[in-house]
Amino acid sequence: MQLTPSYAHQRVTVIGGGIFGVSSAVHLARLGAHVTLVTEGAFASEASGRSLAWLNSARFRSEEYHRLRVIGIDRWRTLASRNEGAAWLRFEGGLTWDADDASNRIAEAFAHEQAIGYDSMLLAAGDVAKVTPGINAAAISRQGAIFNPGEGWVDLPTLIDILVRELTSLGGQVLTQTGKASVDIKGGRATGVSCANGTRVEADAVLVATGAAVPAMAQQAGHVIADGTPVALLVKSKPFKSALRAVLNTPNVALRPTPDGAIVCDSAWSEEELNRGSNGSYDVRPATVERLLSEASNVLEGNPKLELESYHCGPKPVPGDGESVIGPLDGIPGYFVAFSHSGATLGLITGELIAHEIVTGEASPLLAKFRPARFSRHVEALAS
Repeated sequence: MQLTPSYAHQRVTVIGGGIFGVSSAVHLARLGAHVTLVTEGAFASEASGRSLAWLNSARFRSEEYHRLRVIGIDRWRTLASRNEGAAWLRFEGGLTWDADDASNRIAEAFAHEQAIGYDSMLLAAGDVAKVTPGINAAAISRQGAIFNPGEGWVDLPTLIDILVRELTSLGGQVLTQTGKASVDIKGGRATGVSCANGTRVEADAVLVATGAAVPAMAQQAGHVIADGTPVALLVKSKPFKSALRAVLNTPNVALRPTPDGAIVCDSAWSEEELNRGSNGSYDVRPATVERLLSEASNVLEGNPKLELESYHCGPKPVPGDGESVIGPLDGIPGYFVAFSHSGATLGLITGELIAHEIVTGEASPLLAKFRPARFSRHVEALAS
């Protein structure tokens, strides 16, 4: 007996091979839509392949954004319960501390998290080992550290591979290595997708989930989406022996374990040391990579020598106001976008909510604050 209505009459094309695109395509297929997923290159070849993928809603953010992120974490917990013991999705907590200077807001952050009911513990350096192992207590500032036991991490490339297999099993069509794609607009509505390799797919609705490319694609359709995208660097070590389980967010480095016994790490300061060449590639200085690995070693118990396995560099999608952009472009029926800094935390819930909106036409109240139109209204206000 089928309790969920099928939307097999609807043809939906999704552009993007990252977590937003693949998750949305799978959720659409689960609803019965005829789905085509189009990717410029390989899956997880852009931001999803170089994400720390920390699942959290820590520190300070708007009430609506926090609510959406907490619901997003709930979906990851459901997935974890169905994949017990999976090495690619872990909920071992998150530990964060600030620099020992005037910028330290640990006490304020702890009070805020307590006030909103976000599971949080404020610990002195000497007490951290009681709740999570593998950390160099001497690296923790005197103001202490916050441990959030409900946080976790996911290896997005592994999950994306799993979801793509589900998509094809549900009858979805997958087109990879198509080159850049554009949305066809005829009669004022989205009618399909045209790819650089000559492929064209007709559709009743199109979802653009191309990460950092979303604002430029929306601009081609006459819509403004404020863009704050930086270039980011993710470094992976070779596997080594460590008891680390939690995600660490520290003044000079953020890091987490990987399924194969290594770590991945990034930082805000390393973004400032990256330069883009005239051919579009990124110049990563060896000294930047070496310092990232050194900073990671400094916060780990025993200060292990970390050797470089690989690094990945490129745009990290961030909307101009820091909050997600999810939903239809006003005035162009059938044209939807998904663009966010929180790709990992929101990956599953965004796919679920946008898929339901596309096939039913029913707007989700959870996404009311995150519509693309908010930027257009701001531009209109400035012009008036």
